[in-house]
Amino acid sequence: MKTILILGAGLSTSSLIRYLLNNSSKYNWKLRIVDQNKQTVESKINGHENASALNFDATKSALIKEEIKNADIVISMLPARFHVEVAKDCIDLKTNLITPSYISKEMKSLDQRAKDAGIVIMNEIGVDPGLDHMSAMSVIDKIKSKGGVVSSFKSFCGGLIAPESDNNPWNYKFTWNPRNVVLAGQGGAACFKRNGQYKYIPYNRLFGRLDYISVEGYGDFVGYANRDSLSYRQIYGLEKIPTIFRGTLRRPGFCKAWDIFIELGMTDDSYKLVNTDGLTVRKFVNSFLPYDKEKSVENKFKDFLRPDRMENFNRFKWLGLFEDKPILNAENNSPAQVLQKILVEKLSLTSGDKDMLVMVHQFEYQLDGKEYGISSNMVNIGEDNIYTSMSNTVGLPTAICTKMILENKIDTLGVTLPIGKDIYDPILKELEEFNIRFIENEFNI
Repeated sequence: MKTILILGAGLSTSSLIRYLLNNSSKYNWKLRIVDQNKQTVESKINGHENASALNFDATKSALIKEEIKNADIVISMLPARFHVEVAKDCIDLKTNLITPSYISKEMKSLDQRAKDAGIVIMNEIGVDPGLDHMSAMSVIDKIKSKGGVVSSFKSFCGGLIAPESDNNPWNYKFTWNPRNVVLAGQGGAACFKRNGQYKYIPYNRLFGRLDYISVEGYGDFVGYANRDSLSYRQIYGLEKIPTIFRGTLRRPGFCKAWDIFIELGMTDDSYKLVNTDGLTVRKFVNSFLPYDKEKSVENKFKDFLRPDRMENFNRFKWLGLFEDKPILNAENNSPAQVLQKILVEKLSLTSGDKDMLVMVHQFEYQLDGKEYGISSNMVNIGEDNIYTSMSNTVGLPTAICTKMILENKIDTLGVTLPIGKDIYDPILKELEEFNIRFIENEFNI
């Protein structure tokens, strides 16, 4: 049997593990899954004879190295900061590695060592990054194959709540790491290119400058700019493209309301709050408002909103921001960490909820003196709050790629990502069996 070692069994691994187990007898695989919480693993494998639950800290190199030694392939679902050390062990032991995370500079520096070891280290094989690369390259390669020149590429992706589970005024629930949502857009200005001009949006303006997008059958969305759009020019072979933009999707109203958190300073992660004993949600909110011995917290908040943003007040009231509810374990927390605690209570998926993953690509290209456009849209609804759309769109591409490597159908060595036709074609084709498909429409401009 071939051994698949999976490091980490978090939310996004449910669909990955299910696919590999469902195919384990056919392909003669066995799974060894490592997580700090053995019960989490056991709940996902449900007593399957071809899987073993291992209970130890997957970031401890000495323990992991022993497991890697006996594995045919490693799938690291750990936080991104641990991938490089895992990769070094895989190189030493000549074992292929897959991660869904972005290729860091440290990971990229291992490229030649991985090639010398004769292994593939496949990164960015989840949804974003991953499915975005594959679906974009599928269209770009088709345009180039008939002699077209891509002049504009805009791409948007969002993990959202499905319409049937959308029951709150934010039209949103967490489908991914809440901390990443709270800190979204921080760490530098968003940079992109439009009509040949470089554009920058600083964090304090990010959620106020939006693109407006409609998807047939699913309504309206807004998109705010991702921090880095420019590096995708090289990845996609579009170095001279006049317009390139990547963004994150939300429902209308969300971004303008979120901008208020930013203006208040509640998303700041750069310092720790003091004197948090007995801190309540109401006191936390009041700490970011001016002192006034007469006005209530609600009225001071309304003053901050001003009349032109007053429609957002009920969104914040629904979150319970004015309640005297204690915030547990707030010591040594930043404002962003406290805000996350508040939001998780109200915006988490619950039993019966379904999430939704929306990806939108917009292309313009020139061919024989004429201009054309292509839209490529994918909307996927999750099965439930375990096998979510986020879990499916992250886990299934990773699982299919694992199968391809084990079947020797990927011969690219070194540190790479899934932008070759030999990789993306079979993955995209198989994903359609799971209702993950892109609808393309071409039109004249």
